[in-house]
Order: sequence, then structure tokens, then C-alpha cells
Amino acid sequence: MKTKILLSFLFVFMLPMGNYAQDKTTVRANSSDISDNLDLRAIASVFGEAKDLEDFENRINDPKAQLSNLDLNNDNYVDYLRVIESVEGDAHLIIIQSVLEKDTYQDVATIEVERDNKNNVQVQVVGNVYMYGENYIYEPVYVNRPIIYNVFWVNNYRPYCSTWYWNYYPSYYYYWNPFPVFRYRNHIGLHINFGHTYHYVNNRRCHRAYGMYYGRRSYAYETRYPNRSFSHRNRGYSNRHELDNNRPTRNVRPRNEIASNNPRNSTPRTSTSTPRGNSPREAISPRNNSEPRTSSPRSVSPRNIEPRSTAPRATSSPRTYNSTGYNTPRNSSQPKSVNSPRSTSQPRTSAPRSSNTRNSTRSSSSSNNRNSNGSRGSSSRGNARNN
Repeated sequence: MKTKILLSFLFVFMLPMGNYAQDKTTVRANSSDISDNLDLRAIASVFGEAKDLEDFENRINDPKAQLSNLDLNNDNYVDYLRVIESVEGDAHLIIIQSVLEKDTYQDVATIEVERDNKNNVQVQVVGNVYMYGENYIYEPVYVNRPIIYNVFWVNNYRPYCSTWYWNYYPSYYYYWNPFPVFRYRNHIGLHINFGHTYHYVNNRRCHRAYGMYYGRRSYAYETRYPNRSFSHRNRGYSNRHELDNNRPTRNVRPRNEIASNNPRNSTPRTSTSTPRGNSPREAISPRNNSEPRTSSPRSVSPRNIEPRSTAPRATSSPRTYNSTGYNTPRNSSQPKSVNSPRSTSQPRTSAPRSSNTRNSTRSSSSSNNRNSNGSRGSSSRGNARNN
């Protein structure tokens, strides 16, 4: 019976605690999206700096740079991004795929490169429809002609295909944990070369890319989670660009920008201006009141001046007598005699006197010794003579 009563009390006590825990856990900020974990401008920037596609793959998977923040297989490690290529005429299609498991890949983005008859090269970085929505495209305009262009259109060119796969990666590569989304946004800005220009467009220029892509695409993550596409995640928006333009400012912008703009622009400037205008007026009144404080040490200071005034008076008297004649040493000697009790001349004089007495005693003792020695010598001589 007692156990039932105790259990009932415990049950009643745990009910509010459970409700409180549920209230705390249900509050979430759903401002992030899967597409927030890979900035296509960073991909375009690295592509313009790579010397070939192998170097490009090494750069986007560099653990020190950490350009990607994708973790599609939810193993708490950023996925490795492999690169494959398809070529048709003067058009090159580069596919970036996320390695999820053994022989399991998911396309993330494509880079479409095409050269026209005038030797002009057009580059477009296209986000995957499942990840970024339809027609999410960036066109980079590089300041200098990228070195990678010199590799694409050569004789006997072989399309690139990554040799790395699940649990078999380059020696430089190691796993790292994904960032929170707001930290990734702040981090990735350091790896985008803003000397180049990145234009957002919503139409493709390379028409042959459609046929080249659908023969090589991989969509393992799409088939596994069909309800996680961009259209299901963000209803009412066609792609990531529209989502960024219509997101609330508090959710899109990083924390440092929010913290730096709100207080600086609003309250502190207006509030600090009023005390600055009033501060000198209030500061004048205590300065006027502080005058007696400064005068008080001045009134005390003559106490320190009094001994100084007596000292030069005593010295001034011999100075006045200096003009009378050559009695200056006598006048100067007089204050010395007056000041004799101040000095320790007597013990000093007594010290040599004591030393003289010691010397006298020593001399007397030495003379006595001499006399005694002399008497001894004389006695010994007398004894010798008598012998």
C-alpha cells in the first residue's frame, strides 16, 4: 500500500517536469537548409585557381580549407566529394558527387565549360535540382584566364574520373566534423576570391550539357529521401536564390553582423551624445568646488616652507657681512661653531684621542719591552763576563 502511494506521488511530481522538458525541446530554429552547407561561389573560385581537375578535387576536399560542410549520410563527418568528367566536342561537363557509402553517390553540383568559335570560354556552376532547386546557376568572370583552360582542349585528352571511393581516400585527406551553419557561412567567405565576379543567372548556356549529364548522374540520396528535395523543404520558392532573397534577415545573416549593426546604428549613438553634451557642464561645477581642496594643501604648504625660510635666514646673515671685508671666513666659521652640537665632531675627535691613547699605551708597552729586553741583555752579558 505504501509503495502505491509513493508511486502515485512520484507520478504526480514527474508530470510537470515532463511538460517542461517537452516545451524546451520543441523550440527549434529551422532557418538552415541542406544547400547552406556548400557555397557554389567557393567551388567556382577554386576551379579558377586549379591547374587541372585532379588538383581541383584535392582543393575542394582539403581538410585545412574545409570548403564543404555536407554530411548527407549523417555520420557526423563531412562527406568526401569526388569529381568525374564527361566530354563532348568543345564542351566539358564536370560532376561533383558526394560519397555516401560503398558505390553510393549523390550529385551535388556540375561545372559546365564550353568554348566557342572565337576561343571564348564560358563557365557555369549549376547546383543540383534536388539540393538547390531549379536553375540555380553562377557564372564566374575571372580576372585572369585560368590555367585549367590550357588542359581541356589538347590532343588526346582523356576525361577525368576520380580514383577515390568509400574508405579509400588520398593521404592528405582526413575526416572532420561539420560546422554549425552560421559558422560555415562566416568561414567560407574567407575562401572565396572576391577579386572575381560571380553573376547569378537562371538559364544554361551549354545546351549539350543536358544529354551529357543524364547519362552519368547519381541520385542515391534522392531515392532514399524523396521528401527532402528543395521543393518539399521550401515550398513557394523555386531555388536557393529566391530563398535567400525572401528569408528573414535575422535568419540569413551571421551573428557577428547582427550584433555589430543593431547596437551601433540604433541606441548607443543617440544615448552617448546626451551625456557628452552634459558632461562638461557638470564637470565645471566640481572643478569650482574643488578650489578649496587645492587651496587647503597650499595653506598647509607654508609649514614646509618655514624651516626653509629659517635656514636661508641663518645663511643670509654671513652673506650680508661678506661685503664688509675679509671677515667672511671668520663669519663662516662662527656658524660652524654654532652648528658644532649638530655635528658629531666630538665623538669623531674623541675617536682619534682614544686611538692616541692606544698608541701611547702601545708605545709605552713597547718601550717597556725594550727596556726589559735591554735589561735582560745586559744581565746576560754580565753573566757571561763573570763566567
